[in-house]
Amino acid sequence: MKLIVVGAGWAGVAAAYEGARCGFDVTLIERTDMLLGTGLVGGIMRNNGRFTALEEIRAMGVHDLVNVIDQNCLHKNIDFPGHKHASLYDVNKIERAIKTLLCQSNVTIQYQTRINNVNLEDTRIKSVVSDCGETYEGDVFIDTTGTFGPMNFCSKYGNGCSMCIMRCPSFKGRVSVTGLCGIEEMQAKKKDGSIGAMSGSCKLNKDSLNKEIISRLNKEGVAIIPLPKEFIEDHLDIKACQQYALEEYKNNLILLDTGHAKLMTPFYPLEKLRQIPGFENARYIDPYTGGNGNSMRFFAIAPHENNLKVKGIENLLCAGEKAGMVGHTEAIITGILAGYNAKRIINRKALLSFSRETLVGEAIAFTNEQLQTEEGLSKKYTVSGSVLFNRLLECNLYTTDIEEIKKKIKKLDYKL
Repeated sequence: MKLIVVGAGWAGVAAAYEGARCGFDVTLIERTDMLLGTGLVGGIMRNNGRFTALEEIRAMGVHDLVNVIDQNCLHKNIDFPGHKHASLYDVNKIERAIKTLLCQSNVTIQYQTRINNVNLEDTRIKSVVSDCGETYEGDVFIDTTGTFGPMNFCSKYGNGCSMCIMRCPSFKGRVSVTGLCGIEEMQAKKKDGSIGAMSGSCKLNKDSLNKEIISRLNKEGVAIIPLPKEFIEDHLDIKACQQYALEEYKNNLILLDTGHAKLMTPFYPLEKLRQIPGFENARYIDPYTGGNGNSMRFFAIAPHENNLKVKGIENLLCAGEKAGMVGHTEAIITGILAGYNAKRIINRKALLSFSRETLVGEAIAFTNEQLQTEEGLSKKYTVSGSVLFNRLLECNLYTTDIEEIKKKIKKLDYKL
């Protein structure tokens, strides 16, 4: 059985890992020279509903992937505005650890390979083709190419190319497998009705900050610096990560220690930043033009069922932002489900949709329902905050009681 996963962010990594566990010969195709995509500059896990989501997946049998994440955390069980019991993984070490896990799982990783064509037979993909003309045949395909950029979108809908971790100038822009199949994709909107959303945080070189801030970050994992009125920048409505669109993130500089200093704002003018005590030598490292803007996302959401099969193509699944969800944990849970359902496609079995008795099941189903509405396309969906987390609270699905989670998953008899 051959499984082809296109896009090696957290969703692609999870899909490839689960596919290998299900017995597939897995090829993971990545446009750049590193795994994890935005996960290379992200770093936040287990905050709010993400704790429940990871523990549900672990209870279903996905131990090793969750363990690797936990083993590479700099800080655990920390609180910051609007979020509790977060873990912050080390962005400098996580990629190597995940690559080791995939290699141990016998996943073939194909770097610097950009898929720009598909070969279809009726409504079934036979193979995908790279820029260089290499053909990758498969039985099942998973689209985890994301929804960011490329550069022309960042220029049209944002503040231009910000030289972010996606590195479009070097590795060319994202190409969607779903789009190449001729399937019309959905585009999310900002509050004002314009297309897309801006990545919600930047990375500062931690060593460019003063010793007091560095010490706070190293010890506590978080540093909150109140802003004078004249220094306040209101970027809340343009953020892709609406779980952090709270007043605290407008009125303060909130930093998290993920190996670098994660600044929880889409951008902040460098000249103004350097006037704040402790930031006199501050330097952006992702994106390099973090004083001016950030990468633009949510231009290409695949129409899909709750089991993550892309509508209109028999053997194509999707995960991550391609499934309309925000965040690393969300990418992982959808990637795992897509990888598992790949085997059910091969075996001609009914595909699994997680029960809405689980947090992960309700999250996927509710998000998919909302994406079918005009109003829903103007919102962002994450299990750690905003409209989706509120829904999960209403359904009483958020818990940090691991034994309670295990009992529920056992009752549902989910073994992935």
